[in-house]
Amino acid sequence: MSTYVFKAIDLAGKQAKGEVQAESKQSVADQLKQKGLIVLDIGEKSAATKDIELPWGNKIKLGDLSIMTRQLATMVSSGMTILRALYVLEAQTENKKLAEQLVEVRKDVEAGLPLSDALERNPKTFNPLYVAMVRAGETGGVLEESLLRISDQLEKEESLRRQVKSAMAYPIVILTFAMIVMLGMVAFIVPVFAGVFEEIGGDAKMPAMTQFVMGISKVVTGQWYFLIAGTVAFVVAFLKFKKTDKGRSLSQRFLLRIPFKIGDIFHKVALARWSRTFSALMGAGVPLLQAIDITKQTAGNVVVEEAMDSVTASVKAGGTIAQPLMDSPVFPAMVGHMVKVGEETGALTTMLSKIGDFYEDQVDASVKALTSILEPVMIVFVGGIVGFIVIAMYLPLFSVYDQIK
Repeated sequence: MSTYVFKAIDLAGKQAKGEVQAESKQSVADQLKQKGLIVLDIGEKSAATKDIELPWGNKIKLGDLSIMTRQLATMVSSGMTILRALYVLEAQTENKKLAEQLVEVRKDVEAGLPLSDALERNPKTFNPLYVAMVRAGETGGVLEESLLRISDQLEKEESLRRQVKSAMAYPIVILTFAMIVMLGMVAFIVPVFAGVFEEIGGDAKMPAMTQFVMGISKVVTGQWYFLIAGTVAFVVAFLKFKKTDKGRSLSQRFLLRIPFKIGDIFHKVALARWSRTFSALMGAGVPLLQAIDITKQTAGNVVVEEAMDSVTASVKAGGTIAQPLMDSPVFPAMVGHMVKVGEETGALTTMLSKIGDFYEDQVDASVKALTSILEPVMIVFVGGIVGFIVIAMYLPLFSVYDQIK
């Protein structure tokens, strides 16, 4: 089976173009005629010319996905068919990777699949939350509302990611600068002092601090290739370990325990994502157990996932959602009580949305507070590194001065 590109017009004179997989050109022509299209041109797609793409250069960002979803909602509300809306989206979407995914979705819809099933066949782009909300919208006849909810959810998720990145940017920049300063000093300044010490000290024993710094200098200047190889090997091994179940669990638990309020920010981000996701699913009409399962899958933290296991068990046994949350240390008492009130009053979706709003505001405030805390800490840290190296280099000179006296 080959891939063919076609150009055609419908009975109203509107142009249509796209790709179809078929056995022959005649088969493509028959398919188009069955859809009421007048064929203008059919040709086999050439696989010889492909653009060179960097693996990190054309990722699908949440912002792009949110805009596409909102556009789809607008077209659906205007009465446009799903298939025609997908044709428009794939033609005007600027993100090439997302456009390719839309082509795949459109082909599946053309083959007769519902939109939710077509999206489900592309899990790297459309996660279980996205698919479940679309499916609930299709089932309930409120696809436009579901798509708008998804777009809002993606925008909130993007906002949370930006806040976390802004919180981590400052310490990363400072630590990188500190490492560059340290490497520069041990690679260029320490060897100069080492030469002086050899001339004036001979075989005299150096202080422990000086020996330590000079040892690092010898590794950096004389065995830098081992240093680079070791660093690369460590990073690769760490990334592979992080992808394992044990590595994922340890790393995500560690994030919640990072000092200087950093772990607190990750905790609040997890709570905001959990409540926002759960609220969106409940508001879209997704069945409760399915909503709990999808919230668990998209929680982004193993501690929250474990808590959702308890919620699932409670609901299956005829219990409440609130009680397992109250018993879990990851959820503050306020969350459990607000969920309990929501269950009792039938306003669970509203309560979950309010929890999400609260913790998103808390993340914003914590990021600002973190910046003010980290500034003096980072200054002391960098100063400490530079001061340690300077003192280590001057200690032998003080010893020589004492001997001269």
